[in-house]
Amino acid sequence: MAWETVIGIETHVQLSTKTKLFSRASTEFGKSPNTNVNLIDCGLPGVLPSVNKEAFYKAIRFGLAVGAKINQTSIFDRKNYFYADLPKGYQITQMDLPIVLGGTIDIETEEGIKTVNITRAHLEEDAGKSIHDQFDGYSAIDLNRAGTPLLEIVSEPEISNAKEAVAYMKAMHQLVTYLDVSDGNMSQGSLRCDANVSVRKVGDPELGTRTEIKNINSFRFVEKAINFEVKEANQTIRKWRNGYARN
Repeated sequence: MAWETVIGIETHVQLSTKTKLFSRASTEFGKSPNTNVNLIDCGLPGVLPSVNKEAFYKAIRFGLAVGAKINQTSIFDRKNYFYADLPKGYQITQMDLPIVLGGTIDIETEEGIKTVNITRAHLEEDAGKSIHDQFDGYSAIDLNRAGTPLLEIVSEPEISNAKEAVAYMKAMHQLVTYLDVSDGNMSQGSLRCDANVSVRKVGDPELGTRTEIKNINSFRFVEKAINFEVKEANQTIRKWRNGYARN
């Protein structure tokens, strides 16, 4: 019985706009905590968000580059978010009607060029940052990043191993920086990803139970994290086989 790894990647790309998605607060990196934040970012009652049109231009530029469909209507939704780094209690995102639908991106693998399909790319606001190592017994919140425009790019589950995942992320990094969609600075969080990893029997159309690895911000960590989860899955399969054989 042969098994195969199936990987899908959600890439979070901070768009290189000067101001946030719904406010005029600066997106400049490295400022003192909670200085690049205003009443709209905090979601206080009565505020009037105004969408940043430059974020739309950059999202459309990406969509055209990957051969996607660009939706002519954009709708934003509220997604429940119960963490202190978005104090209003919800994240503004595009759930049902993303600005970008479809598209493809080519990656270089050991077997040659492989085309990975893109499911969608949607605009949403980033969350702030929780800091757990500065105060004994307390966590701190820096809202400077809250409201920064993100383009979340979701791939189809067509990546087969950690090396292909790294190749995909490198191709994505090259594309968004070339298009001036993002500065792509992974150490500052401008480009990070969630990797969804599962295993299944070869030829099985159904995906296995997935493990989601959140907020990976380097190519090396992408490879290490995926290989770890694949190893864990293989160990579980071996234990299941041994138990089945004994029964």
